[in-house]
Amino acid sequence: MNKLKNKTVALALGGGSVLCATHVGVLKALEESKADIKAIGGTSAGGIVATLYAFGKSAKEIEKIILEFEWKNLSSLTLSKFALLSNDKIGEMIKHNIGNKNIEDALIPLCMIATDITTGEKILLNKGSAADAVMATTSVPGIFVPVEIDGKILVDGGIIENIPLSCINSYQVDYKIGVDLVTTQSYRKPKNVIEVLYNSFTFLVKTNKKIQTKEADILIQPDLSKYNAVDLSQMKDLVKIGYDETRKIIRNL
Repeated sequence: MNKLKNKTVALALGGGSVLCATHVGVLKALEESKADIKAIGGTSAGGIVATLYAFGKSAKEIEKIILEFEWKNLSSLTLSKFALLSNDKIGEMIKHNIGNKNIEDALIPLCMIATDITTGEKILLNKGSAADAVMATTSVPGIFVPVEIDGKILVDGGIIENIPLSCINSYQVDYKIGVDLVTTQSYRKPKNVIEVLYNSFTFLVKTNKKIQTKEADILIQPDLSKYNAVDLSQMKDLVKIGYDETRKIIRNL
């Protein structure tokens, strides 16, 4: 039985780098169920998928976009003293797909989480440049250069809230759904300093998020134990896992 048909939903998409392809499968299943998505939040790579969806891209269109991802098209070396890479190309990718839009222009209310690296404060990004917000929420410390917005120096929101339920808590909906990508993910032996930094970051995220998920009516936690957050060749499989897990949860509601 499809208990989500015509039900209102607010969706919080967690971070996980390449694992964000799982979110596309979640969206496919929700579209198929005829759920009415009233708000969407994203942290880190979840912010990429959330932004594309909020600005009218279907799950199928987002799948096509992410399956064409290559690291060389998402990042570049930088001379910054703050990080190894720039994620300006992620911002360019967002603009290419939705235009140079502000978050307020989204078709579905959109919010992202970032961290003020000066104060440790959680920052809700719900206005201003969508591309800048995506760059901020995906700026893994030490790997990507922090992004300055409104005088604040911002990095990846996963430090504070990897499943961005605070983005959707104010919405009166039938179901608040959180998608957790880091509970079961695998970690391959690091091959370079970037992978050392990223693994360290996600260990921190896993520890911090344990108390963050209680506010979700539905928590989607697919088994990603065979997958890591770096290998782009996994993306098609991850989409299917997200779809299958969400379909199973909908059937069991």
